[in-house]
Amino acid sequence: MTTPVTQRKGSLWRTIKAVSWSFVGLRTRGDYEKDVQQLNPVHIVVVGLVGVLVFVGGLILLATWVVGK
Repeated sequence: MTTPVTQRKGSLWRTIKAVSWSFVGLRTRGDYEKDVQQLNPVHIVVVGLVGVLVFVGGLILLATWVVGK
């Protein structure tokens, strides 16, 4: 008596877009509910971690550039 596993068909671009809007904090309730139904949670976590690394790396580069002048 196992339940069938449903495949979520969210694209990489849609996942990147959803995570980017979430970083900014501008996400409508309807879009959030669509994302929960369609996007793969593992992809969201991976894209989120990459986004954080890019953000922190950008801040480090900016600080290095400002201090170096």
